[in-house]
Amino acid sequence: MAAASIARDPAGTLRLVQFTDLHLLGDSAERLRGMDTDATFRAVLAAARRDLAAADLLLLTGDLAEHGEAAAYARLRAHLHALDTDLPTRAIPGNHDHPRRLAAAFPESGPDRCAELALGEWRILLLDSSVPGQSAGRLEARQLAWLEGRLERASERHALVVLHHPPLPIGSAWLDAIALENGPELLACLDRQDPVRGVLFGHIHQAFERRRRGVRHFATPSTCVQFVPRTERVEVDPAMPGWRTLALRPDGRIRTRVRRVAEGQSAAERPTSA
Repeated sequence: MAAASIARDPAGTLRLVQFTDLHLLGDSAERLRGMDTDATFRAVLAAARRDLAAADLLLLTGDLAEHGEAAAYARLRAHLHALDTDLPTRAIPGNHDHPRRLAAAFPESGPDRCAELALGEWRILLLDSSVPGQSAGRLEARQLAWLEGRLERASERHALVVLHHPPLPIGSAWLDAIALENGPELLACLDRQDPVRGVLFGHIHQAFERRRRGVRHFATPSTCVQFVPRTERVEVDPAMPGWRTLALRPDGRIRTRVRRVAEGQSAAERPTSA
């Protein structure tokens, strides 16, 4: 984030960085669709260094490991440790993750399927939408009840809800088929709660933004393989890996931007469509 853009935000603004869908493999020599996902993640870290230095929180929003191997999570911790920063980090699982191994690698994120961070005028509400053995996501009834209770009891703060799966259609038939199965239930919960300002997710390997009933919904490019938007079936996009920055202002407004690795900055091979 450039110094000039940081200066535009008022005092009390929270600055977040989101990385999502890293798909690190158990063996760093393995490839995903021809791509070295460790190399692309390192390239994202290098490109995002200024954003990370200015951030108050790093969010890792699922599919951090392709097969949920402990070795992949250990390497992820090592990559982040190499930044030599004390940036607070929270991680949630996606459908490719192994939730218990992920929780062991990121104990600060907590062992439960729900977590809350109160930061300034904001609350960050983290939900685990993963379902073992399934690509689509689902929130348990107790998670929805927890969310509604938290929003009701602390309505004086603005809220950002974070999960892996999109709760609303994004316009790609094959991705909408593996989205949040009970997305309408989550949306109904959010409709009843005034303090919700944004919903942040991953899973779809592309940039996405839509405003629904005053609430902004965001998805972020993967740090590795990208998918072409608005398609009937899987199509790999040659777009570069990316990340998202968010500035959560004390008045409830959100300033956000998707950033990408520059062409030639990543040493990884480009993805294949196989």
